Amino acid sequence: MDIARKMKLPIFIVDAFTAKAFRGNPAAVCLLENKLDEDIHQSIAKEMNLSETAFVQKLQPTDNFAQSSRFGLRWFTPASEVPLCGHATLASAAVLFHKQNNMNSTLTFDTLSGELKATRAEDGIVMDFPLYAAHPQDAHEVEALIKTAIGDTLVQDVRYSPDTRKLLVRLSDSYDRSFLENLKVNTSNLLQVENMGKVKGLILTLKGEPDGKTPAFDFYSRYFSPWFGVAEDPVTGSAHTVLSSYWSEELGKKEMRAFQCSCRGGELKLSLRVGGRVDIRGDATIVLEGTLSV
Repeated sequence: MDIARKMKLPIFIVDAFTAKAFRGNPAAVCLLENKLDEDIHQSIAKEMNLSETAFVQKLQPTDNFAQSSRFGLRWFTPASEVPLCGHATLASAAVLFHKQNNMNSTLTFDTLSGELKATRAEDGIVMDFPLYAAHPQDAHEVEALIKTAIGDTLVQDVRYSPDTRKLLVRLSDSYDRSFLENLKVNTSNLLQVENMGKVKGLILTLKGEPDGKTPAFDFYSRYFSPWFGVAEDPVTGSAHTVLSSYWSEELGKKEMRAFQCSCRGGELKLSLRVGGRVDIRGDATIVLEGTLSV
């Protein structure tokens, strides 16, 4: 194909769950006027080489990125499509609100995880996400996975979310935030240890600091998904659909502040709602705007 005839796609890079550039979790957001060939989505995500690339698709030919309130939304890692991604949803809403000047206060996305809503707020964007239960897991069944990932680190609780295929490992309350931040996690061998498809994501989490410390967070986490080609994800909205359920039960709270302790770091405000949903609130910073030739 002649280069002059290639399709031109608007593309953005957005740092999600942060008000500062180069923090939080970067996602690429690609706006689609028309459908792409299936394999092109994956090729673009591989080219962008971020944990997720989001594709925002017009649902009708008459739709408009500035005026319509409903869009299709898909997420791809460099390796495969994923059923749910929080930070790339936040990034997509930020692009529509702040770069396309979308007139609506709430946007609805049709996704593999059903309808997801994103609403403007004074302190960021609020996403309406499903809440997923984390059930008690026999530690012996996943002992090899945990041992491979974190060695002899003391573990206080192990849960499993069948809906998301995420394994939640709570570290001992004797550890503090700095321990979790500095913990060396071996992800390179996890695919060999767990290759049956039961686990697709590993959450490490730790109880937060007591009230009175500044800043006070209810819990901390880190997230790893080498099964989807992401060794460590900086800030993970989908993991907090499981973490919110677990820590709400443990702490007896419906409103929580969380911090994901990656090297970039990111803050999330969580609010559990009636009906098995959770509002995830975060900020986003658009750091790059350009055109992709396909």
